[in-house]
Amino acid sequence: IRQMGGLRVDCALSCELLTRAAEPSMSELILHHYPTSPFSEKARLLLGFKGLSWRSVTISPVMPKPDLTALTGGYRKTPVLQVGADVYCDTALIARRLEQEKALPAFFPEGQEMIAATFAAWADSVVFQHAVSLVFQPESIAVRFGTMPPEAIKAFIADRTGLFSGGSATRLSAEQARHQWPTIMARLEQQLQREQGDFLLGEPSIADFALAHALWFLKATPVTSPLVDAYPAVSAWLGRVLGFGHGAFSEMTSIEALEIARNATPAALPDEQFDEPNGFAPGQQVVIAATDYGVDPVAGELMFAGCEELIVRREDERAGVVHVHFPRFGFRIEAQ
Repeated sequence: IRQMGGLRVDCALSCELLTRAAEPSMSELILHHYPTSPFSEKARLLLGFKGLSWRSVTISPVMPKPDLTALTGGYRKTPVLQVGADVYCDTALIARRLEQEKALPAFFPEGQEMIAATFAAWADSVVFQHAVSLVFQPESIAVRFGTMPPEAIKAFIADRTGLFSGGSATRLSAEQARHQWPTIMARLEQQLQREQGDFLLGEPSIADFALAHALWFLKATPVTSPLVDAYPAVSAWLGRVLGFGHGAFSEMTSIEALEIARNATPAALPDEQFDEPNGFAPGQQVVIAATDYGVDPVAGELMFAGCEELIVRREDERAGVVHVHFPRFGFRIEAQ
């Protein structure tokens, strides 16, 4: 202990505190994503809207993703949110976790919760499906992947073929997507022209972010950008949504993220009274998987089943004990 200007300073303690300040926090928001992923852009915008600070772990666009699946147990979709030893799958649930982190501004405005959530689910499925078909038509692919080597393009297409096999989602043909797209956009243009506020429900909500990421995907190349640019009210609205930005973030490696999970303890389970309709009970060994695409199953011990969320406990030699969280809607649960 030294005397400095009337202050007593414990050098060992000071060094320890400085070291702790430099170490990653186990309660930090860690987003596992990659730059060109549409749903990653949705998650980044959600973080920006909330004004949250987060850590960025860049993952591969294609399988294998060994560090990610060590956390999730096999779930491979992008993005994934990690908070210590809790891992949140699907942006629908990520939005609800961020709402817990910071209540305002809200994704689900009071009195419009059902409308906002239902519209978001429609946009994440129907509008996104149209965007994917339009982006992956030959003319767009030639521009989007023009600088990639043929082997990388082949690997990407093979990966996406596997991603969309085995689930309920069916590939919409580019012809049908082009046929239906004007209807979607004309309705959206009309809504935005007549809406009293600057966003879909007047004030910003999850509905805006669920729709914006699909249009952001289309804006990535000059081939598909006119499908958005032709609608002035939509273009102005999209600019406002993208204007929320991504918040403050810093890079983190996947190895660091695994270390955080291994050294952390999962958060307390939600306090919710809920009657599971199919009789699944905590402590039961189950398998959970998406129903639409990316249907890779995750096995573990069921810890919690609520009206919005399912949580399984699993243990991995690299990640330690983690709780993996899934939405109820759009996912199936089966006894193992």
